[in-house]
Amino acid sequence: QVRLQESGGDLVRPGESLTLSCVASGNILNIISIDTLGWYRQAPGEQRILVASITNTGNTQYADSVKGRFTISRGNAENATSLHMSSLKSEDTAVYYCNADRVVYTLPDGRVITVVNRWGPGTQVTVSS
Repeated sequence: QVRLQESGGDLVRPGESLTLSCVASGNILNIISIDTLGWYRQAPGEQRILVASITNTGNTQYADSVKGRFTISRGNAENATSLHMSSLKSEDTAVYYCNADRVVYTLPDGRVITVVNRWGPGTQVTVSS
């Protein structure tokens, strides 16, 4: 089973920067491909919304509210993504979730598995003075 794990959430002051990371892993042999990796966030009482996404060809998409402040990237490894957030505002406060839309991976026994719409448990980002 493949799972996603976010890290990097913290309490920061307005105007500061923070980088979130997400890694896909599990009791698997290797990850063959992940189509699109995305970062979503959910503030208390609000719906979960897309913050940024990046395809396996490097195409990126950002919510209007974070354009120019946030940068999404994928590591050299197929299974990792980072979200660099700068000029943070109080309204960026939320739980941030990593999502992989379609993951193809190999089990230790050699079987190739495809799963869709995998989520991490989330990491809290709080922006407050």
